[in-house]
Amino acid sequence: MAWGTVITSVLVLMGIAWFDKPIYLFLRNFDCMLFRLFDRLFDAKMWIVVSAVVLLVFYLRKAWQVGVRYRNSQNKPCFNTFCRDFYSKVHNSYAFFVLCSVLAASVVGKALKILIGRMRPVFFEALDKTGFVPFSTDWAFNSMPSGHSFASFAGLVMLGLLAPKIKWATWSLAILIGFSRVCVGAHWPSDVIFGAFIGMVAADLVKAWLKRYGAEIAR
Repeated sequence: MAWGTVITSVLVLMGIAWFDKPIYLFLRNFDCMLFRLFDRLFDAKMWIVVSAVVLLVFYLRKAWQVGVRYRNSQNKPCFNTFCRDFYSKVHNSYAFFVLCSVLAASVVGKALKILIGRMRPVFFEALDKTGFVPFSTDWAFNSMPSGHSFASFAGLVMLGLLAPKIKWATWSLAILIGFSRVCVGAHWPSDVIFGAFIGMVAADLVKAWLKRYGAEIAR
């Protein structure tokens, strides 16, 4: 992870100082309807909503099979007991791992977007301007890191970790989504690189933590 951080930092800085503009201008030639569709399908909110719905369906299916435990040792309804029951039923599901990974990446990524405050490429195309406006919550100044990239890499890399046989497909789709963000003019290449790194780290750390402590918490 240390080497990954160093390499990503170097690439991001090189992008800002050198290769962002020429690569961005080249990739803009590949804008298409498919990539516009990706814009709607793979943002962080969509990842969270879909994985949460799948998780709820998974829980309801388990609850239908084995029942719901919501009473404590005194046989009284207890919210904490229900929460533990919910967690015990879903903590090993793919949907739970994906949801946690995307949430973790989104919290970190959103905070960095505001902290960094990078101008979106639209300023470059319209006014030939680039730069940073730190601590801005305006969409126009939240270019780095790419939200679609950190959410998609968090979700798809997690799926690849859980199901190695489809890892080639999940990684390929994640890379294509990142590629699309530059093609549609939403992000600079270094925004995507940074977002992808955040997503990958989130997936690795969340999987390691849940595998280590998940079963213990569920007891």
